[in-house]
Amino acid sequence: MSHPKMSNSAEAVAVSSGPSRGGRSAAWTVTIVLGILILIPSMLGFVMKFRELMAITEGGTEGGFAITPVINYLLASSGFFLLLVWAALNGMFRDLERPKYLMLENEQELDRND
Repeated sequence: MSHPKMSNSAEAVAVSSGPSRGGRSAAWTVTIVLGILILIPSMLGFVMKFRELMAITEGGTEGGFAITPVINYLLASSGFFLLLVWAALNGMFRDLERPKYLMLENEQELDRND
């Protein structure tokens, strides 16, 4: 099956090249600002609730049952966060458009071989 946008491989490369350098820095700025505006209040709320949980568990055995799920949640969340950071540092989010064009190219190659 032929895709109209994939008729010329140079066109596919031009389409998948992405925004210019100036657009990237503006996008990073917006991302960082939104990250700060969203993550800092969320983190403060979580820290306050975690302190409340610790105060409940120190007072007696009523809240002690809740420690294990919270610790599991924190460990799993930190693991996923570290995987996200690793993927970003290794460039896995640099060219999000290329895989779909590669899939279409592979489909054309398979159709030619049939």
